[in-house]
Amino acid sequence: MKKSLWICLVFIVFVVSSQRSFAQLGISHEIGVLVGPTSFFTDYGERWNVKNNLNNAGYGVGLVHYMNFAYKAECNCYATDNFFNDHFKIRTELDYFFTKLEHFGPVAAKNNLSGELLRAMHGQTQTFELGAALEYYPFSIRDYTNFGYMFAPFISLGAHYVYYKPNAYSDLGSLDNPKNVFPTFQDGMDFKGGDTWAIAGSVGLRYRLNYVSDLAVEGRWHYYDTDWLDGLNISAPQNKFNDFVFWVNVGYIYYLNF
Repeated sequence: MKKSLWICLVFIVFVVSSQRSFAQLGISHEIGVLVGPTSFFTDYGERWNVKNNLNNAGYGVGLVHYMNFAYKAECNCYATDNFFNDHFKIRTELDYFFTKLEHFGPVAAKNNLSGELLRAMHGQTQTFELGAALEYYPFSIRDYTNFGYMFAPFISLGAHYVYYKPNAYSDLGSLDNPKNVFPTFQDGMDFKGGDTWAIAGSVGLRYRLNYVSDLAVEGRWHYYDTDWLDGLNISAPQNKFNDFVFWVNVGYIYYLNF
C-alpha cells in the first residue's frame, strides 16, 4: 500500500504545482471525479465468454485534472485562437480499480474434477494508476465553452504507471497444494503484485451543465504491459494477450478558473 500512497501524493503535488505554474502561461484548469463499472479481461474463465466478462465486473474511481488551453486564467478571457488551443486538452489522473474474479465458461461448468477445481478458485485484483493523456475534441472547445453547442465528443490516448495487487484462494484448501489447483495454473501463479505500465485509450462525450461544470460519459480501454494483473500467467494457446480492462464511467467536471 506504500506505493499507492506515494502515487496519491505525487498526483496531489502535481495538480497543485501545475495550477500555480501554468496559470502564468494563460492555461486554465478543470478538475473532476469519474466513477463506473469495469470489466476485466484476464486468465480467469474464458476471455471472450460474455457471461465471464459480465460477471467478472468490478468498479473504478478516478480523480482527473485538465489543462484547458482555450481559456486564459490570468485574464479570464479566451486564448489566441489556434488549432491546438481549440481542440486539445491535457488530462492527468489518478485511478483506482477493484474487481472480484471467478472462473466462468464451458470448462468451469463441467461436472468433473476440472470444473470443480475452477469453480473452487476465487480471486481479486486492485490497481492504483497515475497517468496522463492527450484529449482531442473534433469540435471547437471555445464554441462549446461559450454554449455554441451542448455536446462535445472526444477521444484520448495516454500512458499510466500502474501498481497492482492480486489475491486468490480455493475452497478446497491452500493453492500451494497442486491437488487444489487446475493443472494449467500450477506453474503460472504469482500473487506478490508489482508495478507496470498501461496504454489507455478512450472515446467519450461531454454535456454542458452550466457555466462552470460538465457531465462526461466515457468508454475506456487500459492495456497492461503484464499478464500478471490477476496473479495468473498461463502457458497455453488461448493466452495470447496481456491483461486489459474496459471501463465505462460517468464524471462530473468543474472549471476552476471561470
